[in-house]
Amino acid sequence: MSPTKLAAAASIAALALASPALGQAKVAATSDAPLPRAQFIAGMDGEFRKMDADKNGQLTKPEIEQFQTQQLAAQGRARNKALFVQLDKDKNGQLSQSEFAKIATPAPVSNAQPMIARMDGNRDSQISSAEYRSATLTNFDRVDSDKDGVVTADELKAGGVKPR
Repeated sequence: MSPTKLAAAASIAALALASPALGQAKVAATSDAPLPRAQFIAGMDGEFRKMDADKNGQLTKPEIEQFQTQQLAAQGRARNKALFVQLDKDKNGQLSQSEFAKIATPAPVSNAQPMIARMDGNRDSQISSAEYRSATLTNFDRVDSDKDGVVTADELKAGGVKPR
């Protein structure tokens, strides 16, 4: 991934954390690069397509929960790998009983209800592409304080969005 695309992905992901629509997005990196609205929309639409398993333009509770479960599992695998490396003090590729005893990580649980409650404008227990876009862009517009169509690192910070 090019540095520009990586910076844009990081900005999209950082804004996504504060966005009702993209709160589930995985943050790849931290960046202070400005985020144009059009680029944010492209990322947002991509996230919607990833969640819309049956490609009908509607997000149902099962689709959201399936996406969340997949994301949580991937995050869990990454955490487990990092934890293994950290715990394997002798770097032999195995954990001794004493190394293993230091593990205490509960599995996170997915829950689509908060996302549906925030975004389901017509209260049909589904999120349409239009509802998703509207809720997400509302947050983008809120953070874009100078209304120039680009979200900067300073605007993210002022809007309470913390890049990871």
